[in-house]
Amino acid sequence: MAKMSLIRASFMAAMVVASASANFLSDVEITWGDGRGKMLDNGELLQLTLDRASGSGFRSKQAYLFGRFDMKMKLVPGNSAGTVTTYYLSSQGPAHDEIDFEFLGNASGEPYVLHTNVFAQGKGDREQQFYLWFDPTLALHTYSALWNPRQIVFYVDGTPVRVFRNSEGAGVAYPKSQAMRVYASLWDADDWATRGGLVKTDWSQAPFVASYRGFVADACVVAGGSPSCSASKAGWWDQGLDSDGARKLKWVRDNYMIYDYCRDAKRFPGGFPPECSLPLLD
Repeated sequence: MAKMSLIRASFMAAMVVASASANFLSDVEITWGDGRGKMLDNGELLQLTLDRASGSGFRSKQAYLFGRFDMKMKLVPGNSAGTVTTYYLSSQGPAHDEIDFEFLGNASGEPYVLHTNVFAQGKGDREQQFYLWFDPTLALHTYSALWNPRQIVFYVDGTPVRVFRNSEGAGVAYPKSQAMRVYASLWDADDWATRGGLVKTDWSQAPFVASYRGFVADACVVAGGSPSCSASKAGWWDQGLDSDGARKLKWVRDNYMIYDYCRDAKRFPGGFPPECSLPLLD
């Protein structure tokens, strides 16, 4: 508790400005795809396209150190097997940090797989996967990442689906010192994305299109090497899950989780990573 208070105090001394917006023209830049990424509706809508030649992607103009990040997404409809639609935070370099939402496409009528992962200081291998309890191709749904010194929480339409706690006391690295940008992409990964690569991309269905709206970053912006944000962060800086959130998390894990690295004994014959033996919640 004393350590967390010290971290909070050191940030409070410097934080002045927060980023909170929902217009892609001001907030992001399309980074690849040779025109396959497009901003529409005066920057309110961003569409990424994948065809046989290339996918596409964008990233936030700002870099952040802790915050709450929301994105509305409508995934590729129909036969999306082989495609991956992403929304994630990442720093750069071999010892990078990363917080991943990846949506693995599937054949028509089969569910998408929500693939999540957390990297800290270059180490990942912390995959958890879920089915969704709705069709993510029919309408926009909100996918959120809460990242504070205490924990990372993945949300789907406000329902927590995953928690990764700060367990540095147990020797587990935690993302806390590297600024991360928000990224999104649509690309072909038919060598692994759908049933381990057994189902390939059907290019007769191309172009594949995913839609993004409502990007909001209530977060500490890093500029010139120093983070700054406003008192609005009080809503997420110390946020955890209350009893209702814990109940919803259990409901998702009991009914929609299809893979958890902490249950994969074949993958870790010498013993599970240390965080797997710790309580899921505070």
